[in-house]
Amino acid sequence: MAGGTAIGRRLTVQGWFFLALSLMVLLVVIGTAIGANLLSQTARVTDDLLLRVQPSQTEAYRLQAALVNQETGIRGYAIAADKQFLAPYVSGQQDEARAAARLRGLLRDRPELLADLSAVERGAAAWRKDYAEPLAAAVTPGRPHAVDQATVDSGKHEFDHLRTLWVKQNADLAKAVKEGRAHLAHQRTVRDTVLSAMVAGFLLTGIVLAVLVRLLVTRPLEALSKASEQVAGGDFAHRITGDGPVDLTAVAGAVEGMRRRIVAELDASRDQEVILSRQAAELDAQAVELRRSNAELEQFAYVASHDLQEPLRKVASFCQLLEKRYGDKLDDRGVQYIDFAVDGAKRMQVLINDLLTFSRVGRLDDTREKVGLGPALDKALRNLAAAVEESDARIDRPETLPEIVGDPTLLTMLWQNLVGNALKFRHPDRAPHVTVTCDPDPENPGMWRVCVTDNGIGIPEEFTDKVFVIFQRLHSRDAYGGTGIGLALCKKIVEHHGGRIWIDTRADEGTRFCFTLPSAEEVDESAEGIEAAETAETAEPGDGTGTSPSTDEKALT
Repeated sequence: MAGGTAIGRRLTVQGWFFLALSLMVLLVVIGTAIGANLLSQTARVTDDLLLRVQPSQTEAYRLQAALVNQETGIRGYAIAADKQFLAPYVSGQQDEARAAARLRGLLRDRPELLADLSAVERGAAAWRKDYAEPLAAAVTPGRPHAVDQATVDSGKHEFDHLRTLWVKQNADLAKAVKEGRAHLAHQRTVRDTVLSAMVAGFLLTGIVLAVLVRLLVTRPLEALSKASEQVAGGDFAHRITGDGPVDLTAVAGAVEGMRRRIVAELDASRDQEVILSRQAAELDAQAVELRRSNAELEQFAYVASHDLQEPLRKVASFCQLLEKRYGDKLDDRGVQYIDFAVDGAKRMQVLINDLLTFSRVGRLDDTREKVGLGPALDKALRNLAAAVEESDARIDRPETLPEIVGDPTLLTMLWQNLVGNALKFRHPDRAPHVTVTCDPDPENPGMWRVCVTDNGIGIPEEFTDKVFVIFQRLHSRDAYGGTGIGLALCKKIVEHHGGRIWIDTRADEGTRFCFTLPSAEEVDESAEGIEAAETAETAEPGDGTGTSPSTDEKALT
């Protein structure tokens, strides 16, 4: 047993399975050869019985029937002297010849049965020579006469001798059939016994191999698995040992090395955990301080920008009063300086209001409800009615626009900035033509793709990304007014609602702005997460002073 264990340790698991498979293949090959030989012998005995011996009996009966037909025919011809009675005699001879030929072919390797056939053939020939042919020659057709009794007795004696030969032939054939059946039964018994023994040998070999594999492969695997589960359960001090085939021993050694490495790393991680816990506490304290600082900064920025409104209004108002009261005492340059100061104060007010609007998107009064894009566009067009009428613009839009979940005020601002841009940056040689389209987004199921296309001056392709950056301008303030915040505000509104906005550079002329928004039925989960996070933030302080949406520049400086 010790030697077997040593061999088992030298072999791998794969080696054991190859050994078991080789033994099974060897048994299958040997069993196949033995089985094929037994089946071949059984088939040979069966063929000999069914295809030769038993058909020989049938042919013997045909041979005997042919001889009986000959005897009947010759006797009828002798009595009636009618040639038609010779027909059975003639056909009997032909049948006899065919049956004898077939018998000789079937019994070619059985000399004892061929001897019976030869005896019958000699007896038949002697009967025809001594009786049938002389009798036929003595009869005159058409003149029947009494047959000589001596001739009849002679023929009967000859034919009785022939019948004796038949009996012996039939007895020998019957004996051959009986022996063939006995031989076939014996072969089948031997075949079934040997095949049963082979099946038993297969099963026994399989059981022995299964026991060996169990002892030398499965049991060591179970021990290794149990030890690994014990370590995985938290008992890191448990030592993993290997037994069995060489590859299992190698795996056990590798797992033991991994256990030792894990123990070492665990000790190191516990030390790091203390350090990380201390750092986490410091980071939490910094995060609290950062949130407080951000809240104070937001409040300061709002108050500062709000409080800047009053000085700017005073500057503009007193400059206008100065111009009104002392305008006749100032020269043209002085009046121009006052105009510059008033214009600067007003533009500063617009800039501050636009910055407040930009910072409030998604932070103050964030309404989440079903909003129709159609009503929001209607409101935006009412706000732009004067600009539409002044520019003689044509607005093409779908009869119906879908609903989304969002803030109606922000969506109105989005429409107003996009359509207002198309009116502001119109081509000098043609009236503005703005087209609004809305279709399901083929790239994002559950999203709507909205496009606003104009026939204005367009935007160079190299600036299509930068125009959405705050304060970026393409033209000077003298050419086109504005603060450069409009498109940045549009981008922030669209992204706040879970979509994206871009410029489609495939437009033939003018500019085409496209943006996506989730439908009311399938609000994107990320948008819901953003909404939840934003509503949890601290709201900016304010006095509720309303701000008007800005007019964008569509531009870079």
